[in-house]
Amino acid sequence: MNKVIKYVVIDILRSKIVLAYTFILFIISFSVFSLEDNTAKGLLSLLNLVLFIVPLVSIIFSTIYVYNSSEFIELLLSQPLRRKQIWLSLFYGLSASLSLAFLIGAGVPLLIYEPTVTGLIMAIVGSLLSVIFVAIALLAAVSSRDKAKGIGVSILLWLYFALIFDGLILFLLFQFSDYPLEKPMMVISGFNPIDLSRIVILLRLDVSALMGYTGAVFKDFFGTNVGFVTALSVLVLWVIVPLKLSLAKFKRKDL
Repeated sequence: MNKVIKYVVIDILRSKIVLAYTFILFIISFSVFSLEDNTAKGLLSLLNLVLFIVPLVSIIFSTIYVYNSSEFIELLLSQPLRRKQIWLSLFYGLSASLSLAFLIGAGVPLLIYEPTVTGLIMAIVGSLLSVIFVAIALLAAVSSRDKAKGIGVSILLWLYFALIFDGLILFLLFQFSDYPLEKPMMVISGFNPIDLSRIVILLRLDVSALMGYTGAVFKDFFGTNVGFVTALSVLVLWVIVPLKLSLAKFKRKDL
């Protein structure tokens, strides 16, 4: 299993796409902090990059990689390896490679310009988002034999988490504005890893006042140690649940 993981990691790190992704992250991160005289503004600018570009690259690259590795997977299945070992090796290899690319591209500038707990948390959250969307990509890829359909599903999932989900939440808040929805919103936010990550980082930047009364409610819970641990636990669940579902599908899949 370790040999398979090592092969996947080396294969991905040689990819020009991953190298370009790392380089672009590095350049943008340094540019953001260099152009801003206030590191807090730089963190806010970098936040958009972490919340949109990182999940997009992670989910699309992972989906395409799984489809392109179909012959390699079939070869591994002919060896004395369990399907669980093969699928987890792919997951660990993709997660390690994309997380490393993020940490080098954005994590290093973060820790140079913002060597604080906030900078560390943003680096951790960005890495978690990379792993989460690798897990979601594996689920999308194993659910469909057709490559175009699988990639399309991955793009739609990213659109849902990055854009559509927020639109639906705003619609609900508008329709039920006469009701106290602040506390239910804390629960609903857990159904979107991007939104949950945004809340955790924004609260660390002390800009929850921009979120109004809802921001105050979020700060009362997520601003505490218990709330922070709960948020990280929910993000970890976003890794475990899609991975378990994809593994169950892969075990039953007729290749």
